[in-house]
Amino acid sequence: MLFRSKVSAALVAALAAIALGALPGSAQAPPPGSVVAQAHTRADASASALPAQPDRAADPQVDAEDVPTLDGTAVRSYDAFDANQGVAIGKRHFYAVNNRTITKHDRSTGEALLQFAGVEDGPIEHLDSGVVVNRKLYAAHSNYPEWPMESSIEVFNARTMRPIDTHSFGIYRGSLTWLDRHDGAWWAAFANYDKVQEGQTEPYGKTYNTQVVKMDNAFQVVQSWTIPKAILDKFDLMSNSGGSWGPDGRLYLTGHDLPEAYVMKVPRAGAELEWIATVRLPGIEGQGIAWDNARSKSTLWGISRENSKVINYSIPFRSISDPETLYWEVLGPGEFEQ
Repeated sequence: MLFRSKVSAALVAALAAIALGALPGSAQAPPPGSVVAQAHTRADASASALPAQPDRAADPQVDAEDVPTLDGTAVRSYDAFDANQGVAIGKRHFYAVNNRTITKHDRSTGEALLQFAGVEDGPIEHLDSGVVVNRKLYAAHSNYPEWPMESSIEVFNARTMRPIDTHSFGIYRGSLTWLDRHDGAWWAAFANYDKVQEGQTEPYGKTYNTQVVKMDNAFQVVQSWTIPKAILDKFDLMSNSGGSWGPDGRLYLTGHDLPEAYVMKVPRAGAELEWIATVRLPGIEGQGIAWDNARSKSTLWGISRENSKVINYSIPFRSISDPETLYWEVLGPGEFEQ
């Protein structure tokens, strides 16, 4: 589940200054939103950071060795036959996500309680991840690996597992892989891939076109960012599969295969997310992730598709600090760059 954290006025101002830019050659704009989300707030999370990292210039080509790595510690694992694409977290339940099915489990016992099951050859083709907001389960959905890419958000009653709403993006920026709610807005990723799918001759959108987007309550994109090349290289032929905002106010992203999450922040300028740290998550293989809402005791949840398990991790997020990054200077006479 998502975690709310307030953003400083300076960051809000910086966010507002970033211009929205769609991909060249993007298809039609999304239709008007059919789902109007209810915003709700969370208390601030206290996260006392360690001393700041050494200064570094704002470099869009940051390398993996320049980024600190921390270890997540597995707290508990659950057997979950639908743990193939991702997991969503509620207060008393977790939801294992598969392509056409989502199974609701008791968090205390792990018992499977209810399952949504889309029929074969029906409109539900590739569910990727989910998030629980106001007792509703919002699931990211696409027609992966078909072409052209189509995406939608499917909404369920988290108690009954019955579908209650849908929002179609149609043919848009890529394949919707994750969705989260943070700071009064929706956040998501539209993934693209270097992989050439069966029966196709061109890469499935090309990985560098992957975008993280911020959306309003009607799921209209208001800003978008790219992911650093060094992380895209880790995705190999695949792309960004999971994303969730943590209790420290940072965005955690995962790929398709590697047992690690990339800790990101929205930049003060420019259109590329800043890579702050990497967290190792032994036992998972990328895919959809979700932070629960336990404030200072929040844990990060992921899946092992190989072992059909849902695993939650304790993350040392208080040990993560933002580097003192030099973005710009204001120069006086005798200092001008020429």
